[in-house]
Amino acid sequence: MTKAELVDRMSRDAKVTKRAAEAALDSALKAVKDTLKKGKKVTLVGFGTFATGRRKARTGRNPQTGRAIKIPAARVVRFRPGASLKKAVR
Repeated sequence: MTKAELVDRMSRDAKVTKRAAEAALDSALKAVKDTLKKGKKVTLVGFGTFATGRRKARTGRNPQTGRAIKIPAARVVRFRPGASLKKAVR
């Protein structure tokens, strides 16, 4: 599903204009991004939890040359699905 398809669905379900649905979606996504940027987690009960984690530095390989390269440590986004999302997908 693309963002445009999601906006269409939100617009129909909430009986609002596409512009209003897109503004609501953009606002929600910005709030999630800003919260994760601060190192906090976002929990949507029944859907799941977004959080940040640390990935350690490691050694990788360049697939073209086979040479070893150093991959630096990084902060990454993690998602843990909630119980009702797991159940719906099964």
